[in-house]
Amino acid sequence: MTDGHPDIYARLGIEKIINAADTYTVLGGGPLAVPVLEAMAAASAGHVRIVDLFDAIGARIAEISGNEAALVTSGAGAAVLLAIAATIAGGAQGAVDATPDHRTERREVVVLCAQRNQYDRMVRIAGGVLREAGYSDGTTDWQLRDAISERTAAILWFAGTQFENYALDFTTVAAIGREAGVPVIVDAAAQIPPASNLGHYTRNGATAVAFSGGKGLRGPQATGLLLGRRSFVEIARAHAFPRAAIGRAMKVSKEDACGLLAAVEIAVSLDEAAEYRRYQAICEDILAALADKAHAQAAIVPNGHLGQFYPRVRIDLSGAEDAAAIAEAFEANRPPIAVGRDALLPRTVFINPFNLMADELTPLIEAARRILR
Repeated sequence: MTDGHPDIYARLGIEKIINAADTYTVLGGGPLAVPVLEAMAAASAGHVRIVDLFDAIGARIAEISGNEAALVTSGAGAAVLLAIAATIAGGAQGAVDATPDHRTERREVVVLCAQRNQYDRMVRIAGGVLREAGYSDGTTDWQLRDAISERTAAILWFAGTQFENYALDFTTVAAIGREAGVPVIVDAAAQIPPASNLGHYTRNGATAVAFSGGKGLRGPQATGLLLGRRSFVEIARAHAFPRAAIGRAMKVSKEDACGLLAAVEIAVSLDEAAEYRRYQAICEDILAALADKAHAQAAIVPNGHLGQFYPRVRIDLSGAEDAAAIAEAFEANRPPIAVGRDALLPRTVFINPFNLMADELTPLIEAARRILR
């Protein structure tokens, strides 16, 4: 039993996993706080006009995040897609109805070559055409400017340490977009904490920014946010659920929307320094438990894998095992444990405290001591 209710996972014959990796979608995102669950339950108790509800939630999130406007979406990917649709089609009813079969040749979205990734397909789904600027090992100012033409609808920039390697910095990209009169859209899906990032990119030149609701915000996983200038977000809203447009299939329930609002309210009021110290203490407990492991050198690193504001334990292996084998051993544990990996560090695993439940630290430490013996 869990809080008086049957354990749905046990009933389905599925094992729970200790998530010591990150708020990955494939692991179910981040944990939901009690006020988020309460908001979702309260929202299920009646019916409202969805447009009115989403407008009210958007206004509230915009107010507390330091933005002109906010739109609740079904994940950060949907937020990017709706932003691209807005930049290409605009908000005229006929153009919205035609999307993604746009009536204009101004469909190119410039991306830095070094930032190409699986999420930029949102551009193509929205009817855009990707235009790369620069090379995989870097983009210069003039290469970005040279990629902009009369066919350019927007510049798409990805936030996070793994995306920012070899890429032009955000300040430079925002300045070039402003000079050219081209909207700059930022995908910052996992860039929380800190919650101050909710207003950081738009304060510093982004037209709009997309966040995941189910990662560092710890809202419902099937949610996201598009934050930005009022005029721009209103155009994106014309393409979004529940309207009969390209976003109609990207549905967000009233329960999820209310849960996301509760999560944002918690995030902006949280003492993040105290939270960091709490995670630091967990990392120190793990470090102490591994102190006698001669072939596993452990240390605390100050940020998440995309630069998020929480510490992790980095474990460098000096024995015969590589990181893949150690990760498999954690996965084979009972209960299974997911640990972090880095493709550039084949002999390193990471233990992330961000998603750990109170009763999961002891079995995690016991498994780590056994697996790294």
